[in-house]
Formats: sequence, C-alpha cells, structure tokens
Amino acid sequence: MKKNFVIAWSLVVALGGFLFGFDTAVISGAEKAIQNYWGLNVFEHGLTVSIALIGTVLGALIGAIPSDNFGRKNTLYLIAICYLLSALGTALAQDWAVFLSFRFLGGIGVGISSVAAPIYISEISPAHSRGRLVALFQFNIVLGILISYLSNYLIGNSGESSWRWMLGIQVVPSLIYLCLIPLVPESPRWLILQRNRISEAKEVLRKVSPINFEKELEDIIQSGQHQKEQAKEPLLSRKYKRPVLLAILFAVFNQVSGINAIIYYAPRIFEMAGLGAHTSLLSTIGIGLVNFTFTLIAIGFIDRFGRRKLMLIGSFGLIISLALVSYTFYTGNFNGLLITFYLMLYIAFFAFSQGAVIWVFISEIFPNEVRAKGQTLGSFTHWIMAAIIAFSFPYFAEELGGGTTFLFFCIMMIIQLLFVWKLMPETKGKSLEQIEHNIIVH
Repeated sequence: MKKNFVIAWSLVVALGGFLFGFDTAVISGAEKAIQNYWGLNVFEHGLTVSIALIGTVLGALIGAIPSDNFGRKNTLYLIAICYLLSALGTALAQDWAVFLSFRFLGGIGVGISSVAAPIYISEISPAHSRGRLVALFQFNIVLGILISYLSNYLIGNSGESSWRWMLGIQVVPSLIYLCLIPLVPESPRWLILQRNRISEAKEVLRKVSPINFEKELEDIIQSGQHQKEQAKEPLLSRKYKRPVLLAILFAVFNQVSGINAIIYYAPRIFEMAGLGAHTSLLSTIGIGLVNFTFTLIAIGFIDRFGRRKLMLIGSFGLIISLALVSYTFYTGNFNGLLITFYLMLYIAFFAFSQGAVIWVFISEIFPNEVRAKGQTLGSFTHWIMAAIIAFSFPYFAEELGGGTTFLFFCIMMIIQLLFVWKLMPETKGKSLEQIEHNIIVH
C-alpha cells in the first residue's frame, strides 16, 4: 500500500509529461491550416511553428526559480495553468499575434515542466525504483506525442475549423492535471533544505519508505547542514564541474541524434524518400507507436540494467540504424517502405536509451542544493539544441541531401558511445545523497 503512494504521486506529476508531448507535437497537424487561415508568409509560418519552442527555451531557463522559491508542487500548478490557458487561447484566437502569445505560453509550460517534474519525482522516489518512476515522465511525453498524432488524424477532416479542435482538445488533460495536483505532497527534500519543515517532510518520507525513512531523513538533514557549513558556490564552479559536464554533454547528444528532426519533420522525410502524403502520415503514426512501445519496455529495464547499460545498447543501435538511413539516401534504393523500417528501428533504440534515460540521469547527478539549477542547465541545453536542429534540418536536408544529414547524426552517435563508455557513471540503486558523494569534487 505504501509503495502505491509513490506510484500514484509519480503518475500524477508525470501527466505533465503527457501535456509536454501533446503540446510539442500537435502543431504538426495544424500548421498548414493555420498558415492558410491567416495567409502567413514563409517567415511568419516558421515563427508560428517555432514560437512554442522559443517559449520552451525560456521556460527551461527560468524553471529553477519557481521550483526553488515556491516549491516543486506550486510550480506544478503554474505548469498546469500555462497548458490550460495555451489550449484555450490558441483554439479561440481570432488574431495571429494573440495566437502566437498563447503558443508561446504553452512553450513556457513545456520548458518549466522539463525542469520541475523530473526533479519532483526523483526527490520523492526510493532509490531502487527511482529510474522507472522518473522515466514515467518520458513515457508520458511519448504517449502525448502519439495521442496528438492520432487526435490530429481523427479531427483532421472535421471542417475548416478542425485546427482549432486539434489545439483546443488539450483543455481536457490540462484540467485533469490541475485537479489532480492537490493530491500530491510537497517534495520532502525541498521542505527540509529550503524551508526546514522537518516534521512535514518526515510524514512524506514515512509513506515513501516506511522501513528506512528515519535514515533517509537524517541523510537529507546532514546534506543540508553540510551545505550551510560551506560557502555557497555557483553552479558553474569547480565543485560541480563533473555533473555540469555530464548534463550538458548528455543533453547535446540527445539532440544531435536527430530525434527532433524526425519527430517534427517525419512526413517530410518520408516524402523525401518517395512515399505519398497519405502513406507518410500513417508512417508517422507508426513512429509514434514504436516510440511509445520501446519507452514502456525501457521503464521495465532501467532499474534492472542501469542507465549506463541502456545507453551503451542504444548507442550501438542508433549508429547502425542511422548508417542504414544514410546509406539508403545515398544509393536512392528506397525499396518501398524500407526507409520507414530503418527510422522505426532508430526510434526503438532512441526510446530504449536516450529517450528513457535523459530526464532520469540529469535529475539524479546534481546535489540537493543545486538540483533545480542543474536540471535547468540540462533542460535549457536540451531545448537550445532542439531549436538549432529543428531550424537547421530543412536547410541541410535540402542543401546536403538526406544521406549526408543522417551521416552527421550517425557520427555524433559514435562520439556519444565514447562518452558513455569513458565518462558516464552508473546511478542505479543509489540514493541521491550517495550519488552526490560519488560525483562531486569536495
């Protein structure tokens, strides 16, 4: 019964990941209709598609501020309100500038969510199950992407205003999320380290870990005392150089794998490979299903195999699948749906490794006193790289061709393999305080 508390809380918080995924991918089905509705030129159309991503970068950059100052739980309320207002505003907007403002607000919600939700789940979870509980956030992201693809497909033929329904349907999960947040407690680590509310934190820890809660409470209090005894150092100092390096590199490799190029431009890639528009749309839904399935599989293995082993397996798989995609473009021998198979193979390995591990790993490697700032750094790096890849992919795909573009992604994954092999530590089964002791330069 006690275990069910943590699972239930994690599921509620991870619903923010569902809204994250839905909000990110839903624009793919509506962007052409929106362009026609307001008669947008190329620049305006590009801004309309990317404005949420710009908001996401800003949200990721400021995510630590509400998380540290107002609490993890209150920050979840802020995220839910951003999603709700964004869905309502974009669905009802009669003016293009108003539409942009509400898409931007949704992007801010995505950015803050990528900081606050993984932190909360990592701080509330027992060490032995922390990996799969934090990975629920990524699982919900890919579920949100898949549902948005299906929703767009089903709503797409409902008339001239179908794009409004595509965007507005997000009101439903946003309201559910807002109503469920009161059921979760505040993070015990935030209560102790930021507000010194020890008795309140003790009750939460008793539900999380009824056998070892007193030792865990003592470890957190000692961590806080150690933090006060030392002069506060900024995140970008020698003391934190290892987790900072790990977070930045991990986030960069996540994006130079080409994942967002494929998520955002899947129909375009399939059409480059010679598939028709209808087949391309169905193939895109197939990618969403594979992403969902292998993220679910990864959740079952992340605490058994460990983060590092999943990354090693995934790196090899990504190298092989990207090499096959590149070779297919170079030779022009697309052979029907062969390119679809290779890209689904790529998605499977990505979901099993980088997709499942990134938010878990970054939320674990920073000490309690700078965890929100560290998560902000990792998330900000992730979204800056996502923006660069999303903006540059159409240009490079057109100028260099699919073969060279996917060869670049393949080479990046070879470098990632070396990073995992030589630099990435294993965090499986260790408390956040044990990880801090192993990684931080004292």
